[in-house]
Amino acid sequence: MEADAGIVREVLALVPQQEPFRFIDEIISLNEEGIVGAYRFRNDAFFYRGHFPGRPITPGVILMETMAQIGVVAFGMYLLACQKNVRPGRMQGPLSLFSLADDVEFKGIVLPGERVIVTGNKIYFRKGALKVGLTMQRENGEVVCLGKLAGMGVSK
Repeated sequence: MEADAGIVREVLALVPQQEPFRFIDEIISLNEEGIVGAYRFRNDAFFYRGHFPGRPITPGVILMETMAQIGVVAFGMYLLACQKNVRPGRMQGPLSLFSLADDVEFKGIVLPGERVIVTGNKIYFRKGALKVGLTMQRENGEVVCLGKLAGMGVSK
C-alpha cells in the first residue's frame, strides 16, 4: 500500500541531513517494499568549485550520498515507523547511519542542474538494519549509478 502525502512529508522532515548536505527534494513513491525519490543538483553547489574547475561534475561520493539519503535514511525512517506502528511524525527520529556500500557501479556523470531519480528496493529490514538495492537514473531513464547500500537506525 502506497504511503499518503502526509506520511511522505513526515518522513522527509525526519531526514537529519540539511542544506548544504541534503540531497533529497521529494519522495515520489513510498511503500514497505521500496522508495522512489528525486533530487536536482544545484548549479551553485559547493563541491562544483573544485570538482572540476572549468568542467564541473558531481563527485561519485555525492551520488552515493544521494542514494543513501533516499534509499537508506528516508526509506529506513518509514520502515521503522511501520514496524512501530506509529506515524513517522510521532517518532523521535533516530539517527540513521550508512554502513555499507556493495557492488556500486558508476555508469555516467551527473552535471550541475541535472535531476536524478533514485529507486530503492528492500533487500532486507531486520533489527533496525536495512539493506537496499538502488539505481540512480537521469530523467530520461539512463542509469548513472547502481549498487547495494545498507544502514541502521540508532538513537540520538
